[in-house]
Amino acid sequence: MRLAILTGGSRGLGLSLCEKLQARGYHLIEFSRSAPHAWSVKADLADPAAFAETVRERLATVDLAGIEELLVISNAGTLEATGLAGSQAWSAVEQNLAINMLSGVAFLNQIVARFGALNCPKTIVSISSGAAVRGIAGWTLYCAAKAGMEGFVRGLGVEQALQAHPFTPITIDPGVMDTGMQEFIRARPTEEFPDVQRFRQRQQDGELASAGHIADAVLHIAGLPDLAQGARFVAREYLAASQTPV
Repeated sequence: MRLAILTGGSRGLGLSLCEKLQARGYHLIEFSRSAPHAWSVKADLADPAAFAETVRERLATVDLAGIEELLVISNAGTLEATGLAGSQAWSAVEQNLAINMLSGVAFLNQIVARFGALNCPKTIVSISSGAAVRGIAGWTLYCAAKAGMEGFVRGLGVEQALQAHPFTPITIDPGVMDTGMQEFIRARPTEEFPDVQRFRQRQQDGELASAGHIADAVLHIAGLPDLAQGARFVAREYLAASQTPV
């Protein structure tokens, strides 16, 4: 079987990825707090230790013998706790970093531990952001977490190149999409997010790609031959190619 394992598949890009993977014949396992699908597992990424154990327990039930291809997508994320550094409550800081980085690391650690010896094509996709490579006022936590995850993926790529049956871990920046996260961004007050007007203008100018089109681009990239370990991609650069029938 072709197996896809994702986090954050209840809405937005994650939901579109789940729908497209299911249509392509993948068996799915999805981890999220709301767990809306028949193949979902209820898990709270705000509690990394408990989340790691939930993932470990579910992956332990997977029959390795039947897997012909493995695609892993670490997608879950949040922009909660926007605001200038020093203005957020510490509990909000912890929750943001737990969801955006610590649980992402926990998820991929469990994936590698369970499937490391599996001999088949194995791709890991970490959904990132432009915030990983540039500073954005009001998004200090999100910038830090996404940069941290990109660093983890690069390091993982170096490690996997040494393995007998390696994963190919990559990072994909999806760009701006027409999702609930963008609605959240546009609703922020200027004192919390000084750049909010630019994001409002993007929506007015029709610059937001649909989650479905970005999902197509993500899956197109994940299927490219000879991916470099730890490589970084920008989904918008592959929108045209991903819409071309194969």
